[in-house]
Amino acid sequence: MRLDPCPSSPNCISSQADASDSQHYMEAIDFTGAPDATLDAIEAVLAQAAGARVTNRTQDRVDAVFTTRIFKFKDDVTFAVDADAGKVHFRSASRTGHSDLGANKKRLLALLPLIKAKL
Repeated sequence: MRLDPCPSSPNCISSQADASDSQHYMEAIDFTGAPDATLDAIEAVLAQAAGARVTNRTQDRVDAVFTTRIFKFKDDVTFAVDADAGKVHFRSASRTGHSDLGANKKRLLALLPLIKAKL
């Protein structure tokens, strides 16, 4: 599954960005087991995350919207399971503005260990 590419602006992070693009790239996470159980684990972590609302769930992805507390900015987050490769890919991007001051990367740095712990 291919996620939308990040724009050139520094308000997006993705495991499918080019690995040489340190502004946008983070490594995908590995998983073993059933894709559905992996998505259940991701959804459970998102359900506990501040400002998050799961908006869509399919057989291979979970989409969520994070709303910031003060200014109510919205960031779109997607986790997609690549069962053949045993990888969970992700993308987190701001809907508006040019810079997010690293908010999307910080969010994923906080979420990924919680997700890995459940896999």
